[in-house]
Amino acid sequence: MTQNEKIVTELEEFSKKIRIKILEMALTAGSSSSHFGGALSIVEIVSVLFNYKMNLKKKDDNQWQHRDRFILSKGHACLAYYAALNLKGFISDQQLKSFEKDDSDLAGHPVKNLDLGIDFSNGSLGMGLSLGVGLSIASKLRKIKNKIYVILGDGECNEGSIWEAALSAPKFNLDNLSVIIDRNNFQQTGSNKQILDLGNLNEKWKSFGWETQELNGHSLNEIKNYFDEQKDNHKPKMLIANTIKGKGFSFSENNNDWHHSIMTNKIYEEALKEIES
Repeated sequence: MTQNEKIVTELEEFSKKIRIKILEMALTAGSSSSHFGGALSIVEIVSVLFNYKMNLKKKDDNQWQHRDRFILSKGHACLAYYAALNLKGFISDQQLKSFEKDDSDLAGHPVKNLDLGIDFSNGSLGMGLSLGVGLSIASKLRKIKNKIYVILGDGECNEGSIWEAALSAPKFNLDNLSVIIDRNNFQQTGSNKQILDLGNLNEKWKSFGWETQELNGHSLNEIKNYFDEQKDNHKPKMLIANTIKGKGFSFSENNNDWHHSIMTNKIYEEALKEIES
């Protein structure tokens, strides 16, 4: 087995564990909706970032300020975020069980908690990219050689604030900013084409001065290679990841009911059988 094959195999296992934890948290949430579908579409992206690419540090590490930073702008997909933080040792199994319970630190959108590895509160869609731009500028001014990673939803790109930030990043030569759009073609109330057709996102972002690329957002090998091959050219980076909402389970793939649907014991058991097979 080559080194690349070994890394991809490890990422496959990490992705599988994330999906199992997403299932468990969705079930534990009970009558509360868990934004199941939008979390599943970013599993492979999150896996590569958290288990391969990002330089993560614990708060008590003296290099903590120099770690890479992560912003989940589509905050409703936090199940994948919490699962990754659990697997990296920031959030305990017991804390995962508290998801969306009273007095829990793990709400339905991320709430800043540095002890748990959550750098920023998110969930008001359209804000995360502006936050990433500001953070990237700050890192450059402070001469911190880290990277800033932001995950956007494609429906979120309907927000005007996204395009203001999109204009700003090339102006300031933010080559430390790397953004991924989870293009699963759905948003809360329907398909993107029905609500506001985004057209050719690749060409749009390129015209704004970004270095852009488009790939299969569920191919761990493609995502890994993309980050391996990034070059420093004074441009912010935009990856358009073509994904499937609800990826991984037959009942949820491309089924927008699972933007909000509630997990039952029966569906949970069926899903576990699918993932194990």
